[in-house]
Amino acid sequence: MGFNEIDLARYNKELGAYIEGKRPPAHVRKEVDVGFRIHGQSIEVFEIRPRWNNVQEIVESPVAKATYVKTQGIWKIYWQRADLKWHAYKPKPVATSLKEFLAVLEADEFGCFWG
Repeated sequence: MGFNEIDLARYNKELGAYIEGKRPPAHVRKEVDVGFRIHGQSIEVFEIRPRWNNVQEIVESPVAKATYVKTQGIWKIYWQRADLKWHAYKPKPVATSLKEFLAVLEADEFGCFWG
């Protein structure tokens, strides 16, 4: 089950503001950009680029994922390893708010999200 309309609007606003600050200048966005999606109880942040061998094809590369666990009131934080599976982000596997998740994402203590 997904978020209610009020939470969804709030999360879209918070994420939109964060992502807007991470996006490159407008003239570069055809080469690289950043986006997000909300699906069910999860939020995924990803990088958008043309495929290296076919610039007509756009690919999304995962940056981070946070899944809300309503029964515990926490966000579980994940990053995607080379095995293409989501793994708990060991320095800070849990956040108590979306704002805290975004702070962890920005700090990127181990270089797992933004490199």
